[in-house]
Amino acid sequence: MGHALNNTIQDIYIRFKKMQGFEALWMPGTDHAGIATQNVVEKKLASEGKNKESLGREGFLKEVWKWREEYGSTIINQLKRLGCSCDWTKTRFTMDKGLSDAVLEVFIRLYKKNLIYRGHYIINWCPRCKTALSDEEAQHRDVNGMLYHIKYPVEGGGHVVVATTRPETMLGDVAVCVNPKDKRYKHLKGKTAVLPILNRKLKIIFDKKVDPKFGTGILKVTPAHDPVDFELGNIHKLEPINMMNADGTINEAGGDFKGMDRLEAREAIIEELKERDLFVKSEPHKHAVGHCYRCHTMVEPRLSKQWFVKMKSLAKPALEAVKKGKIKFYPKRWTKVYINWMENIRDWCISRQIWWGHRIPVYYCRKCVQNDKIQNEEGIIVSRIKPDRCPHCGSTEIEQDPDVLDTWFSSWLWPFSTFGWPEKTEELKYFYPTNVLVTAQEIIFFWVARMIMAGMEFMKDIPFEDVYIHGTVRDDTGTKMSKSLGNIIDPIDVINQFGSDALRFSIISITAQGQDVFLSPEKFKVGRNFANKLWNASRFVMMNLKEESIKKDLCRAPDDPALTLADKWILSRFYEMLGDFTKSLTIYRINDAANRIYEFVWHEFCDWYLEIAKSTITQPHTQVTLYRILEKSLRVLHPIMPFITEDIWQRLPREHDADSIMITNLPRMQKEFISKKVDSEMKLLIDVIQAIRNLRATSHIKHDKQVDVFIKAKKKNIPSILNANITYINKLARVGNLNASTRMKKPPHSAVSIIDNMEIFI
Repeated sequence: MGHALNNTIQDIYIRFKKMQGFEALWMPGTDHAGIATQNVVEKKLASEGKNKESLGREGFLKEVWKWREEYGSTIINQLKRLGCSCDWTKTRFTMDKGLSDAVLEVFIRLYKKNLIYRGHYIINWCPRCKTALSDEEAQHRDVNGMLYHIKYPVEGGGHVVVATTRPETMLGDVAVCVNPKDKRYKHLKGKTAVLPILNRKLKIIFDKKVDPKFGTGILKVTPAHDPVDFELGNIHKLEPINMMNADGTINEAGGDFKGMDRLEAREAIIEELKERDLFVKSEPHKHAVGHCYRCHTMVEPRLSKQWFVKMKSLAKPALEAVKKGKIKFYPKRWTKVYINWMENIRDWCISRQIWWGHRIPVYYCRKCVQNDKIQNEEGIIVSRIKPDRCPHCGSTEIEQDPDVLDTWFSSWLWPFSTFGWPEKTEELKYFYPTNVLVTAQEIIFFWVARMIMAGMEFMKDIPFEDVYIHGTVRDDTGTKMSKSLGNIIDPIDVINQFGSDALRFSIISITAQGQDVFLSPEKFKVGRNFANKLWNASRFVMMNLKEESIKKDLCRAPDDPALTLADKWILSRFYEMLGDFTKSLTIYRINDAANRIYEFVWHEFCDWYLEIAKSTITQPHTQVTLYRILEKSLRVLHPIMPFITEDIWQRLPREHDADSIMITNLPRMQKEFISKKVDSEMKLLIDVIQAIRNLRATSHIKHDKQVDVFIKAKKKNIPSILNANITYINKLARVGNLNASTRMKKPPHSAVSIIDNMEIFI
């Protein structure tokens, strides 16, 4: 449903801008979703008794492409059902040749600028997907864990107590560390600790990075499995020990625990520590733990050789663009979030240990690179195509890096790669920079920030001017909708039951800027009921229209003597609504725009003007006004509810040859029709009619029985207004005689209602 919300918003703006006369382009596309797609295909193969290893890389990729051909159009088809007005001839996919060429171009350019490098660092590792993740892909959430206190023997006698949340990683310990200012442990200087169970000798080091107040104040140092420990290892020249396999099981460094799953090993280690009297205690401890954004598995910090992009220099112009207001966020509060992240940006791990995606364009000469150790920089060859031989030593033993690039490495180029970059195409020149990006808050860092950086680096200009961040879709309990929780609402089911227009209007009308959206199936009835109301009102108007009567435009001038107060009022209300509607969309208050047209169509046009018009339906001024208001309202409503507005509009008599409502213009604002005097007078009549109706209801007066009404007014102009428009009151409130005066006394045996400046008696 989040995608339905996002794409509805985009479609509203595309249709709105087209109807304002802009050359508007919405280019549809999909990314290859490297990790997610590979997971799906691997599950499919497993159900068939196969796996990717048995197929080999080429065979597996053939299976992925087959899956892509079968299911890749699902999202596009959903967009069409939703009514999205994309240019389908320009549909793009991140693995298209043109976009793939752009990826190669960017990698090579950044590598030549020394902004891409390969390094041995702690990264986020998903044991389920068996790949590295960027920091943004390892989403941290609080978990209820335990803090375990363990005795580490000290050579020469005694022990120290270490507190850790992950006892299994002790198998990779190479040292223990204390803060040099912690007086409790000064006696440990120059001594050696012993790793429990494995009996490995551990250095005792001193460093200010250790927090004396956390746990026991003693830190176990595992450089291969913790970012802080990795830093300590570099500073104190400690040799890291990787104790975990790619799938999260313990490797040979774990001794007797080899082959156990990491959590299974945790329990086994605790049991053995207890048997050896080395376990002190455990206590509840809530802490933030990274989880894979795709499969939600708890990630492991893991020392690994990966490819990275240096982000500091790329972030600087992208940061300035937002600070100087060249790019604006809606709601504004996301500006601060963006700036904070960019000012503290870390290098981006771009290599993924999967097979589906853009293969890293790096080749290794096996003579120059031995045992994965680079003997000579010339042994690394960055190239668009595989070289025949090593340019350094001439060897033909050339192998490509097995990893692929992070999916976002292609997606961050989307605003310009889709227009043919690096070629200087006419479309690129015409449409770049684009105007607005509509997206969700969870990918501000994945995608939005990176697109801005890429645009500033490769196009030397911002990729878009406005970023509209819509809320998260939640169920009516406030829980975020997700397949795993089983609380999703399928947009296609809603479309099948209520229609696309009902879905679009319902979800937009409750999507306030900066607020999350709380959905339940019941809420889609609002859009359905509105569509029904519009359809029935339109049928009534069309059944009574005489084509020859509407050709004369009596609405051309607001002071036309043929126009009644009701005619002038509905025209005034329409143009005021048009101004509010346009302004609301311009400042991204989309729900305000939806609710404004709803209020006008339902409550002012249908509830009041249509009822008034029934008594003069054959007269030219009513015919013209009915037609103009209906036709113009359809055009205003079209960006939000495209299907029903198109259908009704096609049935109306027309004075132009436009084939579709979507290629007509929005109604032109005519402020001269807006009249506070007319609005005030009509409001007075409506208030009186409603007050009389309420009195009739509370007094149990039958609908067909006429009543006499007496009105005492506090203002001198009220009686004249009421008397001049007495037919409205008589017709809509079933009034026989009306007497209005500033000196009225309460008649005997009368019911009374008091409203602004009036007392009403019946």
